[in-house]
Amino acid sequence: MILAAGLGRRMLPLTQNTPKPLLEVAGKPLLEHHILNLRSAGITELVINAAYLADQIIAFCGDGSRWGVQIQVSVEAEPLETAGGIIKALPLLGGSSFLVVNSDIWCPFPFDRLIECSPLAEGAHLILVPNPPHHADGDFSLEQGCVRVKSQIAFTYSGIGIYHPQFFQSFLSAKRPVKQPLKPLLDAAITAGKVTGELHAGTWIDVGTPQRLQALNEARKTAAPLSNR
Repeated sequence: MILAAGLGRRMLPLTQNTPKPLLEVAGKPLLEHHILNLRSAGITELVINAAYLADQIIAFCGDGSRWGVQIQVSVEAEPLETAGGIIKALPLLGGSSFLVVNSDIWCPFPFDRLIECSPLAEGAHLILVPNPPHHADGDFSLEQGCVRVKSQIAFTYSGIGIYHPQFFQSFLSAKRPVKQPLKPLLDAAITAGKVTGELHAGTWIDVGTPQRLQALNEARKTAAPLSNR
């Protein structure tokens, strides 16, 4: 699942008429870079959620056939936050563990490494990265492959993770869409010892502001080395 439903307020004015996932890096929308990277890893059944300017996301994705993948779009009447969007899309995601990727990151991650990864029942497996300057305190700690509550040494959640459907079990019987952030659910699962993780030391950029998008595009033009920003 690619998360693409956010309002993109921090990216204004660029997102006034364009949803953030369709902003371009090196001539292609961020969303397309993710689709191509997933396809190259052999992941071809995708669910993408949409809310803000959803018609543009739907039109861009189509059924995915032009990239050789299958895409279903989960439309939200209003953005349901990260966990809420996943919960609404669960009927499309099947009964097995699934990969979730934030659309507003730049990360040529080797997704084939995760194909055989299976999180604990009711758990998750997170990809963490070194802390960028704008998030210097990080989110979680990592000890021998287990994600822990943040301590002295912490890392940032990359926006890439694998989730067991039962991770969202407390919402499975919900009769209507639920607006729910992901962080409280992760905190509870981490406290229960159900979240594993690994550190990705490669390229990762949180494309969260116009300035970071511009810097990323400039780096791509010059083939300059990228670091977490």
